[in-house]
Amino acid sequence: MLLLYEHVAAQPKWMIHHADNLTVQASSVSPSKHISIAEAHAESNPLVFFDIDLDHAPAGRITFELFANVVPLTAENFRALCTGEKGVGQSGKPLHYQGSRFHRVIPGFMIQGGDFTNGDGYGGESIYGRTFNDENFGLSHSQKHLLSMANAGPNTQASQFFITTAVTPHLNGKHVVFGTVKSGHDVVDAIEKVGTRFGSTSKEAVIAKSGMVDRNASRLEGSRAGPLTAPHR
Repeated sequence: MLLLYEHVAAQPKWMIHHADNLTVQASSVSPSKHISIAEAHAESNPLVFFDIDLDHAPAGRITFELFANVVPLTAENFRALCTGEKGVGQSGKPLHYQGSRFHRVIPGFMIQGGDFTNGDGYGGESIYGRTFNDENFGLSHSQKHLLSMANAGPNTQASQFFITTAVTPHLNGKHVVFGTVKSGHDVVDAIEKVGTRFGSTSKEAVIAKSGMVDRNASRLEGSRAGPLTAPHR
């Protein structure tokens, strides 16, 4: 699935599409070498979490390992957006995933979120500014439950991300894989079940809380409170 650059009110929408609907030019950025997901795991990589509310009720926690050893800029963007430590962005909204929702869910494909500015797939912002470049494509979409960046074409990453719920090799070289689900696979599966083939959801899936896991102290550092602020089949 690929993200397509579409316009609504002169703003790009981050859309990921299935292989049979690919109409976007592949990024010119190429990985220096392929790295397996197994090789990307490291004790030094940061862990972050989402506490999910599904239909206004607690559904559980998803914990992610971020591959900072492979894509440090992309991993740091996601980590800081989980903690909310960067304050308010250029959009005037907190740079924070907490309170945002999974706005696009397609069973057998992916669940997409991260638009904390608009909430509809047309917004988002990185900690580096409006967008930042594709870091590298060394990691492949070789398994389900991987974290990857949504975009509106080459070098347009911001804050939107998706979690794969299937193997999606046609996204390789187009979307930057930067992490994996460490625990809470059942929560990802629960979110997937409320999606439709068109991406709309029958129940609202919200990131009620987000933060960082302290590996050394084995404790959770919850993120500070923040207000509410893609892919197609």
